[in-house]
Amino acid sequence: MKIAIVEFMRVGQLYPYTFEEELKPGDRVVAEYERGVALGKVVKVYEAEYIEDDIKPIIRKATEEDFQIYEENKKLSEEAFKICKKEIENFNLNMKLVKVEYMMDRKKIVFYFTSPTRVDFRALVKKLASIFKTRIEMRQIGVRDEARMLGGLGLCGDELCCARFLRTFNPVSMKMTKQQNLNINVKKISGACGRLMCCLWYEHEMYEEFLKIAPPMDSLAKAGDVEGRVVYINPIKKTVILRTQEGLMVEVGAFDVEVLEAPEITEENNNEEMEGEEI
Repeated sequence: MKIAIVEFMRVGQLYPYTFEEELKPGDRVVAEYERGVALGKVVKVYEAEYIEDDIKPIIRKATEEDFQIYEENKKLSEEAFKICKKEIENFNLNMKLVKVEYMMDRKKIVFYFTSPTRVDFRALVKKLASIFKTRIEMRQIGVRDEARMLGGLGLCGDELCCARFLRTFNPVSMKMTKQQNLNINVKKISGACGRLMCCLWYEHEMYEEFLKIAPPMDSLAKAGDVEGRVVYINPIKKTVILRTQEGLMVEVGAFDVEVLEAPEITEENNNEEMEGEEI
């Protein structure tokens, strides 16, 4: 049996479907997913020996009529966005509307929003249902999902990773920034969403593995004829810098270092180990 992996939002969640028509990556299809019937894009096709019972079939390969409906729905979504935003202001709700999505069959409209708190939007839903005469779904999303939907440029000058290729958000913590010897400046380590940048996670494993075998910071160490305190660790170059009693800074290979005296464990170091993750 053939399986097609389909995405309905750019770099969004992937859904498996069975199909009988000839399909290839890049083809547009109409299928039903958790929010309704929508236009999606095939990203992968493969043969499977076993098919789970809950995998649905693709309704059809997208036609010219489907593309026309999709474009009309985009315009309707823009109008619905304006109306909903106005009603949010009228009800004085603490929420920010991010995106509106019409399902292909127009049996449901999904309104995506962010909010720092739980929102009682029952009155808003009733009002919107009376205006649009269809099912209304209010879907609260996180700030990272908001950045993915809206897109934009990161501090690196490139398009946001979450809007370009990153399908899952891995946990990122302040501990990672310290392991990577980054300047703890909130503006420089935060992404467009206001959270810690996802790219801090990319090299995390490499840093973490190296720090397990590298001499700890502030330890008394020796490399050949050089003896001093470890004041800097460079996982990229696999070196450390020793500060001698004379105040000289000497860079040596990390694997050439012998630890003579471990650093004292302070309450501050313990707190750093206990730091929670910034999701």
